[in-house]
This record gives sequence, C-alpha cells and structure tokens, in this order.
Amino acid sequence: MEGGNLFKYICKRNKEPYTERDAARYIWMIVQAVNHLHTMNIAHRDLKEDNLLLTNDRNDAILKLCDFGFAKKGDNQLLPFTTPLFPACHVAPEILAREKYDKACDIWSMGVIMYILLCGYPPFYPESEQQLSPHIKTKTRAGRYEFPDAEWRNISNEAKSIIRRMLTVDPTSRITIGEILTSPWLTELTSERPIDMTVLQDAETRQQLQAAVASATDTQRLTDDDLGIKISAPGKSRIDKRAAKKKEQMPPTGDTSFT
Repeated sequence: MEGGNLFKYICKRNKEPYTERDAARYIWMIVQAVNHLHTMNIAHRDLKEDNLLLTNDRNDAILKLCDFGFAKKGDNQLLPFTTPLFPACHVAPEILAREKYDKACDIWSMGVIMYILLCGYPPFYPESEQQLSPHIKTKTRAGRYEFPDAEWRNISNEAKSIIRRMLTVDPTSRITIGEILTSPWLTELTSERPIDMTVLQDAETRQQLQAAVASATDTQRLTDDDLGIKISAPGKSRIDKRAAKKKEQMPPTGDTSFT
C-alpha cells in the first residue's frame, strides 16, 4: 500500500493537525472491515497497528485491514475459539484467562487501537521492556487503565464511553459491532480540536510500541504454560517514564479520569 502503516502516517503528518474527527474516520473504516468479517462469522484475531494500511499518503486515503493468517471462522456459541493467539498489548482478558473465546476478542482489540489513535500509547503496556510481563496481564484481566488528563482532557466523553464499552472485561457485556457502528461518536460530527500525539511521535516510545507488536507476532501461538510464565519487571517502560514526567509538568487543573 502506498500510504503505508496508519500510525507511521500519523507520525509523519506535519502540515495539518490530527484531530478527533480524523481518529473517528479511521475507526469507522476499521469497524466496517471487522464488521464485514463478523457477518461471516470470522474473527480476525490479530488486530494491531501493523495490519492497518492506507491506500495512499493523502488525507482521503482508504484504510485497509490486512494479514488474515490467524483469522478463523466459527459461530460464537457452537464453535468458540481456544487457541491463545494475541498481540501482547491488544489481548482480550478472556484469552489470558485461558477461556474459550469468540469474535468479541476483536472488539477488545479495536478498543485498544482506538485508545492509541486518541492519545498515542496503549491502555495496557509493559511495565518494563519485558513484553509478556505479569504487570500487563494483571491490568488487562482486571480491565484496569486510565485516561490521564495530560492527553485526554480535550477528548470527548463520547469517545471515552465507547472505549470503556469496548474494553469491558466480560465479553458478553462488551459493546457489539452493530452498536459501535450506530454510536453518535461515529455517526455525528466530532471535535476538530488537535490531538496531542507527541507520545506516538517520540522516536523511543514509537520503537517500544513497535517492539511490543513484533514480540507478540513472534510468540502468538502460545501454550498454557507460556500464558502462566513468570517474568520479572526490572524497571519502568519509556511510556511510564514519559507519562510521569508529563504529569509533573502539568498545572493542577482538573482531575484524572479513571475507569
């Protein structure tokens, strides 16, 4: 694809500001692609940044979903999935819990992608350079993440609400693909206020995010023993350090939103 990876395109976008409306447009195309699969009872099971490509490098580019190597057909009730496939930062909690899972795992992954598109980093990320750390597994299974004021104060409550419903731990209570498509955030005009994507544009942070995706790709077919592995966390990640520094620099205006 001429436009390349969606996230790399956003990082290189200098002439025009990147807004919540832009993010909504990309999310709309991602949801449309996933909905096409789900109507055929197919789960993609590998939704991540590297699999979102643009047809060209213009603002009117069409987003394409690629890499269907892990896609699988199965009815949600009669033929749930059992193979623990996942990109580390995007894995649904039911997969980490070694439970049978279904197409709802794609909704969770889209929630992670939407979160990144609106602030520049994932809601669940390693506490250290270790990608499959107990920290990320614990936070994911508990659905514990934040909307730090530094990056989220200008993002609409409607966007946060959709993310919360996508990142619902219980897959049976998670928002459906149809509900996402009819949500006001996607169907009505959204804010054109520029989004602060400096975290994503930061070279070191971007490399860490890409490393997480690459690491997950290398180890997607994991056994139950792999899922229970204990990994030490020697230090904070670059994302943690940058977020802490940015929080220190912020004036005390408004409370941090938690979920």
